[in-house]
Amino acid sequence: MRNEGGNMPDSRLRFEVLGPLRAWQGETRLDLGPVRQQAVLAALLLRPDVTVSHYELTDGLWERPPESNVLPVYVRRLRQCLDTSGQKPRDSVIVSDRGGYRFASGGVRLDVTRLEEIAVVAAAAEETGDFITAVDTFADALRLFHGEPLTGLPGAFVQGERRRLEERRLLLLRRKLRAQLKLGRFDEVIGELSALVSADPPSEPLAALLMRALYGGGRQAEALEVFTDVRERLVEQLGVEPGEELRQVQEAVLRGDDALLGISQRREAPRRIRNELPATNGELVGRDRELALLVEDGDPEAVSVDAVDGVPGAGKTTLAVCAAHRLRESYPDGALFVDLHGYTEGREPVTPERALRRLLRAVGVEDRVMPDDLDELAASWRAATAQLRLLLVLDNAESAGQVRPLLPSGPGSRVLVTSRRRLSGLDADRRVSLGALGLEAAERLLGRIVGAPRAEGERFAVRALAGLCGRLPLALRIAGARLQNRPMWTFKDLVDRMSDDERRLGELTAEDRSVEVALRLSYDQLRPAEQRAFGVLGLTPTPEFDRLSVAALLDCSPAEAERRLESLVDASLLQEPASGRYRLHDLVAVYARRLAGELPGDVVEEARKRVYGLYLGAARRASEWGVARFPVESGGGPFTGQRDASAWLDAVGDLPEVVTQAAEAGLDGLACSIAEGLVDYLARQQRYHESRTALQIALPLAERAEDERLVSSLRFCLGYAYAMQGQLDRARGWFDDALRAGRASGDRGVEARALGGLTMADLIAGRHDLAIPGMRRVMIMAEEVGDGWLAERALSALGYLAYLRGEHEEALVHLGRARELSEEIGSPGMLARVLCHSGTVRLETGRFAEAVLDLRRSVELAEETTDGLLIATSLARLGAAELELGNLGEAFELQRQALAAVTEETIVGMESEIRNRLGRTHLAAGDPAAAREHFEWVLTTIGPDGDSEQRALALEGLDLTRQSVHRR
Repeated sequence: MRNEGGNMPDSRLRFEVLGPLRAWQGETRLDLGPVRQQAVLAALLLRPDVTVSHYELTDGLWERPPESNVLPVYVRRLRQCLDTSGQKPRDSVIVSDRGGYRFASGGVRLDVTRLEEIAVVAAAAEETGDFITAVDTFADALRLFHGEPLTGLPGAFVQGERRRLEERRLLLLRRKLRAQLKLGRFDEVIGELSALVSADPPSEPLAALLMRALYGGGRQAEALEVFTDVRERLVEQLGVEPGEELRQVQEAVLRGDDALLGISQRREAPRRIRNELPATNGELVGRDRELALLVEDGDPEAVSVDAVDGVPGAGKTTLAVCAAHRLRESYPDGALFVDLHGYTEGREPVTPERALRRLLRAVGVEDRVMPDDLDELAASWRAATAQLRLLLVLDNAESAGQVRPLLPSGPGSRVLVTSRRRLSGLDADRRVSLGALGLEAAERLLGRIVGAPRAEGERFAVRALAGLCGRLPLALRIAGARLQNRPMWTFKDLVDRMSDDERRLGELTAEDRSVEVALRLSYDQLRPAEQRAFGVLGLTPTPEFDRLSVAALLDCSPAEAERRLESLVDASLLQEPASGRYRLHDLVAVYARRLAGELPGDVVEEARKRVYGLYLGAARRASEWGVARFPVESGGGPFTGQRDASAWLDAVGDLPEVVTQAAEAGLDGLACSIAEGLVDYLARQQRYHESRTALQIALPLAERAEDERLVSSLRFCLGYAYAMQGQLDRARGWFDDALRAGRASGDRGVEARALGGLTMADLIAGRHDLAIPGMRRVMIMAEEVGDGWLAERALSALGYLAYLRGEHEEALVHLGRARELSEEIGSPGMLARVLCHSGTVRLETGRFAEAVLDLRRSVELAEETTDGLLIATSLARLGAAELELGNLGEAFELQRQALAAVTEETIVGMESEIRNRLGRTHLAAGDPAAAREHFEWVLTTIGPDGDSEQRALALEGLDLTRQSVHRR
């Protein structure tokens, strides 16, 4: 008989174990008896053609040995059931062997055997990349399962086979699903796995496949949620963490690593493109250079980070937002903005965790899948942005640690960070530091806010207001807003209100915007040591200062002062215009002075004494007078000698202002002593006006100073400052006053110097009959009081007078003694002066080679002591000596250097000598026209009643010029 298909029916025995145990003979289903009997059959079926001993069957199928030997009974019944054709026992499918039974598989069909045959075909297709065939064939194999293998059968053996077959099913399922993933059939895999993964305990391999499918389907957040859910259940139910495979899949999803996940056709999730940039407020004023730097192209293969820092109120946010708007079109995946509230009144800085959740939401990640741990949040953010080209503005950052976790990972992304601090711990491609605007830009900003017509009518007041606002954008905007809201006010009205330090910061407040609040927030975030340092900066005598002056204010080491200053620079409360030099922005200085005013009075007084003592020590160390006129050791401070003290004073700036500040602080004695100490230093640099200004500030205070000698000494100092500039009449007046005051107080030192000044005036005026005995008397007095500086001056003057009388050897004897004295004292400035005198004598007496030696050494020493007038004098005379030796080029170079050393305060007689000598050099070079210019300058400048010697030399030079022209 044939079946409906026309084929002969299959009469073989068929068995199924991939579900309930079932058997068929042809089309007839067989009754296999009770479950224990079926278990015996299953044990034999699953070991085909292998003898299984009685013991193995009994031990594997019964928990305890049965009371009677029922195994032969079960075998007999199974034979009766299976051997329906009536075969004898020896021909049965269950064969008896010695000590056991064997299932003869010949001619029998078993679904497990068919399963393996199909699996081999599927694996081959998978191996060759034929994933469509592989999926279909693996599906055929899986359809052989009809539920739990060997459903309901007892015994350890059956249980073990059941687990083995179930593992085999899961393995085939996973291979089918992986092939589906290769084909991009993500929805099929997701649907098939979702229910399986929800089982308890969850299967990690299936969970890994589900995560891959969700990721491939563009559902990255849900993929991460699967990991979180599985991990929680594993920890809760089994007390274990996920295995290596599942963790690697999670990391790959976070990184967007398609290759590691085996995804080649990932479906892109719908992009959420957001533009969170705040609106710009009109034109950005005065920041063109900084804006151009921020909008430069970034690295397309990396994340570019630009950091903007600056003083509070400098417009960092405005600049960054303006730059972000310019860059916006280059970032297709969105522009995000986060205010980190590092310096916001009433707000705590935003934690990195909170900022990351905010950013993850912005790119489409749901809150329910976000982890709690900072590292995991940061990893999720990097994964979420790995394929994005984002523009991110992180405003008002407190620290680099707050920013670093927020950096995206997508190549070509751009991050703009603003902070009051210099985020040195943040790797940045570009850094921009903002200070005050230029004056023109500040005025333009005020005009734009208030209105150009109104500003045009008060140009000077607009400029004054810009200055009072420190040219700081925040202050300018607040001031402009106040004028906007009060149309009856003029610019001058607001200038008048802000002219007082006590009111200025208060006037710069408009609703929630306040310069004072901005400064206070920065101050509050400083460490206590930095707060103390900032507070005493309000006591600095000059706008610019260094670590030495701050060390004096704080009474600490210079190294510690520098550390605190650098911290304040990083906090943008202090500017560093040059290495080692610091200054406060104008409004920051107002705030610092307010804080200084809150310090205890005794603390302020001691700090001021220390810092003005530093200036006094520097002035005395820089002066040649220190060896006789004042005790250098009492105020030397950190200075070891004249050179480093002079270099420090060179950088200080307005020295008369230091005297003024000391006077205003009530430190009369220090103010007078500083003015006195500065005279020689300033005179050497031809800064006569500054010297006189400082002395005139100090003179009225001298009567109240504890040091009584200052009354006479300051008068001598004024006379000296006038004399060095050639104003002899005024000099004589002050020298006379000093002489009287010195005699009245018994100050023989000032009396000797005043007499020396008067005698020097006689010498310069040509009254040699008075000058010679006068200098001898000064010499005696100098030796009595031990004033080496004055003794050298007297000896040099006597040498010059001897030279004028033609007594050249006597002149050199006096100068030799002066040289010995200078070398004994160890004063390079005094030695330079003596060498200049001796070189001059040798020059005028034809000993040119000796003159060169003296004058060249004089130049070197004068440069060492920064004596500008002596440098010019020695260079000019050295050039004349080189000319006499035939070195024309050297002479030109030296005399041009001499002329370049002349300043507007150089005495006319000295410049006249330089020009006369340079004119002679031009004549020697055959250039009478150039020579004439110098000679005519001398005659025009000194006039008919000027220096007779230089006038005569200029007239002689003009005559030689005319002769030179005629000879041509």
